[in-house]
Amino acid sequence: MQRIIVVSNRLPFTLAPEEQGWKFSESTGGLATGLSTYLQSLSENGNPDLSYLWVGWPGCSVPETAKDAVRKEALEHYHALPVFLSEESIERFYQGFCNKTIWPLFHYFQSYARYHQQYWEHYRSVNGIFCEELLRILQPDDLLWIHDYHLMLLPGLIREQIPTLSVGFFLHIPFPTYEMFRLLPAEWRKELLRGLLGADLIGFHTYDYLQYFLRCVLRLMGHEHTMGQLLVNGRAVKAGTFPMGIDFRKFYEAACEPETSEAERELRQSVGNTKAILSIDRLDYTKGILNRLEGFETFLELHPRWCGKVTLILVVAPSRIAVDQYELMKKQIEEQVGRINGRFGTLEWVPIRYQYKNISFHPLVALYALSDIAMITPLRDGMNLIAKEYVASCRDSSGVLILSEMAGAAKELAEAIIINPNNKEEIASSIAQALDMPAEEQARRNTIMQKRLQRYDVHRWANEFIGELRAVKHTTASIATKLLSGGTRRKLIEEYARSAHRTLFLDYDGTLVGFKPKPPDARPTDELFGILEALARNLRNQVVLVSGRDRRTLDRWFGSANVSLAAEHGAWLKEFSSDWRLIKPLTNEWKAKIKPLLELYVDRLPGSFVEEKEYSLAWHYRSTDPEQGPMQALELLDDLVEFTANIDIQVLRGNKVVEIRNAGVNKGLAAMQWISDRANDFLLAVGDDWTDEDLFTTLPKTANTIHVGLTPTNARFTVSDHTDVLSLLKDLATTK
Repeated sequence: MQRIIVVSNRLPFTLAPEEQGWKFSESTGGLATGLSTYLQSLSENGNPDLSYLWVGWPGCSVPETAKDAVRKEALEHYHALPVFLSEESIERFYQGFCNKTIWPLFHYFQSYARYHQQYWEHYRSVNGIFCEELLRILQPDDLLWIHDYHLMLLPGLIREQIPTLSVGFFLHIPFPTYEMFRLLPAEWRKELLRGLLGADLIGFHTYDYLQYFLRCVLRLMGHEHTMGQLLVNGRAVKAGTFPMGIDFRKFYEAACEPETSEAERELRQSVGNTKAILSIDRLDYTKGILNRLEGFETFLELHPRWCGKVTLILVVAPSRIAVDQYELMKKQIEEQVGRINGRFGTLEWVPIRYQYKNISFHPLVALYALSDIAMITPLRDGMNLIAKEYVASCRDSSGVLILSEMAGAAKELAEAIIINPNNKEEIASSIAQALDMPAEEQARRNTIMQKRLQRYDVHRWANEFIGELRAVKHTTASIATKLLSGGTRRKLIEEYARSAHRTLFLDYDGTLVGFKPKPPDARPTDELFGILEALARNLRNQVVLVSGRDRRTLDRWFGSANVSLAAEHGAWLKEFSSDWRLIKPLTNEWKAKIKPLLELYVDRLPGSFVEEKEYSLAWHYRSTDPEQGPMQALELLDDLVEFTANIDIQVLRGNKVVEIRNAGVNKGLAAMQWISDRANDFLLAVGDDWTDEDLFTTLPKTANTIHVGLTPTNARFTVSDHTDVLSLLKDLATTK
């Protein structure tokens, strides 16, 4: 049986001391409720293939003498394993870095963010504590699913200890733009990204958050992606969009349950015959509560006919009372409610019914069912499940949802009245529109949204994430099958040792040396030169450097070595101790037409430059902006299609380079010059670029072809980088 190990900052219960022991109270947050529903369904449905364990902090500090008892109770009744934290860690990790640094910054309240080193150190420490607890219980076949911004370092920490474990991470708040994310100190932001990239699958609520994350990874870590998939240290890492759903049936059916009906009758007495507008949120500056109150006040000003006929039920749940901004905000809310009630209220009518408290499930559904309008207007929100819960609770399809365009849920609930919460006139107008909306139109909109929420509920959300996590592991496994390591590496060396006639084709840049910002800087080291000399001195070997470099550079670097050379991807050939010769008659008259276009792109893109060779031109953009460079390369390729339509040349896009060369010239054809009249019993070809694919496909299938970099290739094997190539060649050089 496979286990799902769910890890979050908080467990699905809150622990509090009592006279006779400890009180366990179920948590009411969206993450805790949604995940609990899914995990409980695994047990209730008797799934023989899955079990679960929930790991997290129980909500308070626990003395050493009580930990065993709490641990036992949590495991028996909640399938949970508590992670115990000290008061200092709670203060500086949770109240500090989580709520005073990450939360405001990721929600675009950068002026509230605090960058204290001690907060960061405790954040790292607590992530380490979680890692230690997990290492005690993790098994090789477990699926580890880590949740939210409190534990962004944890995937990387686990990956270091258990490299093959399936690890998923889901972020339940927005991921910010690169311009916002880079406000974090350089060390912190890179370590956070490294932590996240320790996961196999990273999930976000919306496509926008996904794109912001991928952009930060590109600009700060240098990892490019293909359709959300990255290759990190030999692993496939997938980033995807998984909008979290709710337990639709639970809310839909609860709207008709007796406990809900009783609570709804009591609420109806408090609002009388007025239209009820619901506003319910945690106390948080991101929720737009003050904006909502301003919008409601503006509505009463602009639409006096509704005075005495509407009631705003304002429910604010206590949250993070230790954060200064929250205390100030609570005071501002109470002052604003008092002012509006004083300005518009009468002896018979109170415009705003304000409650500062937590609400249990059935009274909550009663509020949803009672309310003619739900006004959910966050200034920035990862998803906002309240909006979905309200729609699900509209049993007779009546009711209107007013929703901020800044909420992730707005992408799925497009039939709601979508507004900008920063415009109080727009809020006022949306209230008037909702109150005047015909019942048929309300039913039409809600029916569409309900069907969508019913199809994509919390169970489907979780199952899709788990399914994708398993698929990513299969991708990594397929990459590993091509990786030249262990047994396959030994077999290659043994085959080399047995053979009598060997030819080795070696690319240069990216294969024998790492890439440099400027091509002249990538000159061979003494170590590399020594390895090539040792290989070439062996009478069984024929060593050929097949490079995109010009022949003069290759002569200068390797003219004294006992190796053969192919320059400009095979346009020029030089057998050992012979002169250079062209592979076939070529022309370079086309260069005068193409070079000005390349120079135009040099002017457009700082850091790019043109490298001119005898029979080819190359536009390099390795040192340019990591986003702008690839975009300009695509534009250049489009322009080159028109410029080269009637010219017998070929345009190639390589690794951070666009190269133009004569048609009919490639590394595969060049290689045939050395193997056509030689009876080789061992062939080796190593390259990193797609220009090397011609070489891999030309050689016999029995050849040992190796691609540098873990990307799709026609080569038989792959290695991670040029250091792996040097290690292999060094071993071959010492093998007789």
